[in-house]
Amino acid sequence: MSHSSKISNSVCDQVAEFRLVHADSTWSRQTAECKCVEGRLSDAKIYESSTEVGVTWTVVSPIIFTYRVIQSERLLDTSNDTLLFGHISNPAEIQALKNNSKVMKRFIVIDETVNDLYGSQVAAYFEGRGVKYKILHLPTTEENKTMTLVTSILEEVHKFGIDRRTEPIIAIGGGVCLDIAGLAASLYRRRTPYIRVPTTLLAYIDASVGAKTGVNFANCKNKLGSYIPPVATFLDRTFLCTLPRRHISNGMAEMLKMALMKHKGLFELLQKEGRSLLDSRFQLRIPENVHTDAASVSTRLAIETMLEELAPNLWEDDLDRLVDFGHIISPELEMKILPELLHGEAVNIDMAFMVYVAHERGFLTEEEKRRIIVCMQSLELPVWHSDCTLDLVQRSLTERLKHSGGLLRMPLPTALGKARIFNDIEDSIVCQAFKKWCDEHCETTMKPQ
Repeated sequence: MSHSSKISNSVCDQVAEFRLVHADSTWSRQTAECKCVEGRLSDAKIYESSTEVGVTWTVVSPIIFTYRVIQSERLLDTSNDTLLFGHISNPAEIQALKNNSKVMKRFIVIDETVNDLYGSQVAAYFEGRGVKYKILHLPTTEENKTMTLVTSILEEVHKFGIDRRTEPIIAIGGGVCLDIAGLAASLYRRRTPYIRVPTTLLAYIDASVGAKTGVNFANCKNKLGSYIPPVATFLDRTFLCTLPRRHISNGMAEMLKMALMKHKGLFELLQKEGRSLLDSRFQLRIPENVHTDAASVSTRLAIETMLEELAPNLWEDDLDRLVDFGHIISPELEMKILPELLHGEAVNIDMAFMVYVAHERGFLTEEEKRRIIVCMQSLELPVWHSDCTLDLVQRSLTERLKHSGGLLRMPLPTALGKARIFNDIEDSIVCQAFKKWCDEHCETTMKPQ
């Protein structure tokens, strides 16, 4: 037997489990059998094993992130504490900060369009609260979603100087802004807390409530990034008042995604009230009840269903994700014709095609397919695009196999508000669905203006 074979076939003589206890400013190992614990016990463990070639230490260190998603009206009103203290859950800690004579500092990254609309209000808020602040406005568009913007943020943060524990970076804008600022915060001193304030509907129900940050790289969407959630997300629907109608529609695609995957009631609400929500920009219509109006109910359900899927799998250790519905072919389509399609529009085109795949597999009836497509159209979302070719679809599915552990992991609706992950969708099904999809929509679908 060769020396390498002896090594590979070696059996551990023993495995010892150690707990870690903190006392007198130091951590010490204790065997798992030890019943006497004097000090603070960590959730982390160290396993030590020995073989004929040496010692192996295996570290198991649970990482727990706690972050808050808070709905708050009049976020920029100086009487509202949320923007300064909403990320802190301990009242005593908040009171200590208020009593501290040290001047608070905040670094704010804001999309330049949002800055034109709300920059003066943001400045007035921090001035009114006696906070030293720096507002950095940037052109956070999909075309500019690169490491260049990330490093520009880091340079300004470094010049301004913040306490990495008590002075979170605040990002105000759409999903691109939140992604870029989040990545910058995750890199600065290895992890600086940050807060998300979404100003688009898409970010409100999608980008703002998860852990992912990222930028585009090598002509690929979000190729670079991290899984670092914000300490808090603050949601204020009044920001949507100034959002162009197309961007409201764009955000409703992600809402519809969650409806199709998980919540029939949300789908039916979008069927019934979707056009009205689009017209009103999700603003409360007096004298509606703030908790039962369609805008409040639909956004709450979208966020709740999103968090149900994200919270147990923040780092995407499990690659079977229902929230990937609409994100199989859309990344390549979106990047191919950038900036023609908004993110939600590309996602909806992907979803529309997948509805045809689900119908072709017998998961959806003809009537269910029709209802979904009609709902999409009523929300003014595109359901087909000439650049979404069969070649692009098949190439995207091949890429999916490469980056998903060799499995397709395709989320598909199996009924209205129900879905499963599939790995066995045959190419013939994809081709048949694609032909029917094109036959029914290529003559009638217009590209977004």
